[in-house]
Amino acid sequence: MRSSLAPGIRLITSFSRDSWYRGFTLFLTFLFYTSYHLSRKPISIIKSQLHRNCSTLIRPPNLNGTDNETWCDWVPFDQDNYKTLFGAVDNSFLVAYAIGMFFSGIFGERVPLRYYLTIGMLLSGLFTCLLGLGFYLNIHSIWYYAFFQAMNGLVQTTGWPAVVACVGNWFGKGKRGFIMGVWNSHTSVGNILGSLIAGVFVSSAWGMSFIVPGIIIASTGVLCFFFLVEKPEDIGCSPPQHHEDNEKEPLLQNSSSNEEIFSSPGQSNSISSEPAEEHTKAISFCGALRIPGVMEFSLCLLFAKLVSYTFLYWLPLYIANVAHFDPKEAGDMSTLFDVGGIVGGIVAGLVSDQTGGRASTCCVMLILAAPMLFLYNHIGQHSLATTIGMLLVCGALVNGPYALITTAVSADLGTHESLRGNSRALSTVTAIIDGTGSIGAALGPLLAGLISPTGWNNVFFMLITADILACLLLSRLVYKEVRGWCGHSPRHRGFKEI
Repeated sequence: MRSSLAPGIRLITSFSRDSWYRGFTLFLTFLFYTSYHLSRKPISIIKSQLHRNCSTLIRPPNLNGTDNETWCDWVPFDQDNYKTLFGAVDNSFLVAYAIGMFFSGIFGERVPLRYYLTIGMLLSGLFTCLLGLGFYLNIHSIWYYAFFQAMNGLVQTTGWPAVVACVGNWFGKGKRGFIMGVWNSHTSVGNILGSLIAGVFVSSAWGMSFIVPGIIIASTGVLCFFFLVEKPEDIGCSPPQHHEDNEKEPLLQNSSSNEEIFSSPGQSNSISSEPAEEHTKAISFCGALRIPGVMEFSLCLLFAKLVSYTFLYWLPLYIANVAHFDPKEAGDMSTLFDVGGIVGGIVAGLVSDQTGGRASTCCVMLILAAPMLFLYNHIGQHSLATTIGMLLVCGALVNGPYALITTAVSADLGTHESLRGNSRALSTVTAIIDGTGSIGAALGPLLAGLISPTGWNNVFFMLITADILACLLLSRLVYKEVRGWCGHSPRHRGFKEI
């Protein structure tokens, strides 16, 4: 009898075969993209080690022929233009990433995702390790670090379109905002782990701050090759429902979690009322741009990602300079921004699911983020408690909209009803949105490197301006959503009325 089964076995057998594979795929893709971000973080942690305040350190007696003010710095970052050089190294990665992302989605629609992710993670591990070897080989050329950062940026473009496409293949729209909000915490988890791992070695042998993350991402690449299942149909599981009858059920309305998320959707009531057309040809770049809402969210993400990536690359150095923490403490403290980002992404997804307003949710968080950035710059370092609280709040408000756009919004648009069942658009749409955002990700650290010599206040004014522009770019979509709430038009998650 079933009642005689152990509670753990009853729990296991209560889930269907489809449910286990969906959960397993969600876990694997979470692990994969955690490793991507984990391998990006070390460069921001070691900056405060490459250029230090040598006057506070005891100079070794056997060190001769070195400037007394820069003896502890790593050439070529020992000069007054070190912030510009840091910006150049950051942008080698970010510019290559932004350019490569537009092509990555096109390849991702035409190459098996398992092979695509595996190759990307193995190559990223190689280039990350080569950056760390610069320490052991005593390499002091800016071109060495810039080149391998650029190569790493190119191969890292394999990650985001592929994992979003894979999750989109397995999950329908029922609670996509919440599920992807939780799932998207891999970005912050990766940043946190990358900071902590790099922080362990930064003061003793910063080369290991790169090599260990490089080994980790290469290992996950091997895991991907052996275990990733790209589509439920590949193993006989039921595909998810991507569209609903809009007259009966709003696109963002909650559905039964058992039916929509974890149980087999292969029953008659989960089949779309409109017959989906089978498309074997991947969508074109221009065709993806014509999907309603793609342009607005892409441009919004450009400015939102500018703010997020400026924090990603410059926050540890800012904390070290302003709050006078040592490199490890500054790196550890910066992880609080990512902890806040986890909460922000989940809250953004949950609220947008409940309200049906993706754009409105993003806009509200962006509006709140602007004054919080101003306050963090002026009072954020007054005490340890203030620093912790402000980093958590700023992380939630800055990364919440960024997380929502790159996950649930991208998946919604990539399975938009105007595509008429074309399942080969998700990777391209995701790449367009994230590629446009990556232009901002490249501009933010570059501008921070150019502006920071004039004072950190000016850097924060730049971030606040970008935040406001991101909000304004969503104004038309917010207006449409508000009209829908007031009864002027029906609400649609897929932006059909936009």
